[in-house]
Amino acid sequence: MSTSSINIDVALDKERVPEDIRWNASDSATENARQAKAMMLAFWDGAEKTALRIDLWTKEMMKDEMADFFYQTLMTMAETYHRATQDPVLMNEMKQFARDFYKKYQEQELKTNKLQ
Repeated sequence: MSTSSINIDVALDKERVPEDIRWNASDSATENARQAKAMMLAFWDGAEKTALRIDLWTKEMMKDEMADFFYQTLMTMAETYHRATQDPVLMNEMKQFARDFYKKYQEQELKTNKLQ
């Protein structure tokens, strides 16, 4: 059996707010750590039947980037769910939710920008 590692380094400011997130993987073709503005990491604890999560974002993460990040994450979560369960109905419902979420975000931003 082989082992692969993922390393995540988070630089924090005085208030312990992330300023810089960098990650690399031992199986990656890229040797240098890659920078990220946000991350979501989830583990399933089978014994406790609970999800353990780490959600971090830097001060530079803009609202529109966060909406894009959530949209893309929800879409890929739907695909992952389909690969794991072979359930196309729920995959499509999850994807529709992601599209509705992003559309509502865009409408909200359009209204906000018109008011300014």
